[in-house]
Amino acid sequence: MQRANKWALLPFVAFIVLFIGTGIISGDFTAMPLNVAVLIACMIAFLMNRQEKLATKIEIFTKGAGNSNVMLMVLIFILAGAFSSVAKGMGAVDSTVNLGLDFIPPSLLLVGLFIIGCFISLSMGTSMGTVVALAPIGVGIAESTDISMALSMATVVGGAMFGDNLSIISDTTIAAVRTQGTNMRDKFKVNFFIVLPAAILTAIILYVLTANSSADAVEVAAYSFVEVLPYLIVLIMALAGLNVMLVLVMGILLSGVIGFVNGSYTFITFIKAVSEGMLGMEDIAIIAILISGLVALIEHNGGLAYLLSVITKRVKTKKGAELGIASLVSVVDIATVNNTIAILMSGPLAKKIADKYDVDPRKSASLLDIFASFWQGMLPYSPQLLAAAGISGISTVGMWQVYSIYPLLMGAMTIMAILIGYPTLKRKK
Repeated sequence: MQRANKWALLPFVAFIVLFIGTGIISGDFTAMPLNVAVLIACMIAFLMNRQEKLATKIEIFTKGAGNSNVMLMVLIFILAGAFSSVAKGMGAVDSTVNLGLDFIPPSLLLVGLFIIGCFISLSMGTSMGTVVALAPIGVGIAESTDISMALSMATVVGGAMFGDNLSIISDTTIAAVRTQGTNMRDKFKVNFFIVLPAAILTAIILYVLTANSSADAVEVAAYSFVEVLPYLIVLIMALAGLNVMLVLVMGILLSGVIGFVNGSYTFITFIKAVSEGMLGMEDIAIIAILISGLVALIEHNGGLAYLLSVITKRVKTKKGAELGIASLVSVVDIATVNNTIAILMSGPLAKKIADKYDVDPRKSASLLDIFASFWQGMLPYSPQLLAAAGISGISTVGMWQVYSIYPLLMGAMTIMAILIGYPTLKRKK
């Protein structure tokens, strides 16, 4: 067993201090590029443990960075980015929004906006993309009704967070599944029975809050149901158990065919859309590789063994282990304000805790994803809330009392599931 060494955690500490310190000094928590912060942490890790030769450290780092799980994760990231880009370019996002708005009565505008947000985030796999796509619609609804701008933006963020921890092409889902050694479909099922009740309660609350609101007609642009099909087909194929890489390739091709037919793409513009989507995931792919190598060095030096010993001293039961996993990813996400990075950094230790206390990997993956997304929807300095506030012209602090509706319900449902058990979770043979 690896000897515990608290000093081996110094690179992690440096990363968090560097990220938070830059954010506090500059007033912008996005000022420090995450890839640079991780690279500096890696350099610190290489300088430690002088008993080891540099060549040995490099070998440990590269084996950790290049293991099969990490490389598969990177490939899925790239394909997910390509699918999202191609589908959006041929009009899938606009058609989904306008299709939803066309069927929503004025009295249910905010409930409908939340449902559209849930579907788009589930289809696109990105909360930031959903916020950017829907925030202008939310602004329009607030301006054409007596619904407050803060509540409208809260609805957009809530819908965005729904799919961010549920979508099979979300980078957070991919990271959670790969670090815990489970599969997309099983993790989806576990999350679904938690987030669906939270979403239903959120819709009911939004209806009650806006039942007596007056509304003008909201202009709906043209849409095509055919352009929504790639999202539906990809979701159905993934839930049917098809290999996620095959699903994404088929989604890219189908989106491309529809784009050729409706005139959105020529061969050259289609190829460019694929390239842009892949390049859009380049940063998170590089970060995933660097973090995996960094974790390998820290584990070799005894850092994970130390953390495991500290956590397990306070954990006596399986429920305690589950709460420990939730707390671990929560702390990292609060510090980094990036749910994917939080999962990548805490995932290996969460796996060790889960194995030690016989926590089902589907459940540990679910806990990582839900609590990382929970804090993204709660922190006033998270990118999702900053984007919504920037588009609407209001303060994230001013949104606090309302933007927490869905994330709070999601977190509460998960705590209940930990305490009373997951009734739908049967042990896999």
